[in-house]
Amino acid sequence: MPGQIPLHISLRDSATFANFLPAGNAQLLLQLVDAAALKGEQFIFLWGSAGTGKTHLLQSVCHALSANASTGVYLPLSHEGIRPEMLEGLESMPLIAIDDLQAVAGDREWETALFNLYNRVRDRGEGHLIVTGTANPQALDLSLPDLESRLMWGLVFQLQAMDDEQLSEALQLRAKGRGMDMPADVAAYILKRCSRDMHSLFDLLDKLDHESLVAQRKLTIPFVRQFLE
Repeated sequence: MPGQIPLHISLRDSATFANFLPAGNAQLLLQLVDAAALKGEQFIFLWGSAGTGKTHLLQSVCHALSANASTGVYLPLSHEGIRPEMLEGLESMPLIAIDDLQAVAGDREWETALFNLYNRVRDRGEGHLIVTGTANPQALDLSLPDLESRLMWGLVFQLQAMDDEQLSEALQLRAKGRGMDMPADVAAYILKRCSRDMHSLFDLLDKLDHESLVAQRKLTIPFVRQFLE
């Protein structure tokens, strides 16, 4: 299946460009859409704090790539069982999406493997390599200076965190994508009482979707209050 590797790491169905609110990240989104069409910049490094949507965007690229009848590979370095030798030969893929670089920062074997992958992709002269991390390349505590320079090839974007209004809009957009109507007051109620990172919010929404279907109830503040309690 496109977007998978032998460890059976699959993409979340909900990770698409359509349900990502650009907010202050419109230019980044345009670059990723181009990458999914195998156009534009060959190298992109995307960084931001946990929960800002890096994994969502990276998997969205892979979903869009599949829709464009091409194949890529998604490799989360924080996944148990991922090994440096898995990077061998990936330069032959049209697109390589590597998530959670911070998980291997300081590991010389991993850093050397990533450095060599960058060089092979460049030498091949085609294909796209997108990497994410929780900090910019200079702040990742890398042990290999040459890898830091490779990460600076191409475009480097910081994923901007959303304010309250944007988080509310993103939550309502995701609910709409699931066929749910979430009033603004319900979204505001959730944001005041729950973890505010996107991953946690969307996990909560998945559970609310299930519970509302079981109870045959709409998303209201009393229903959400009862669920949270």
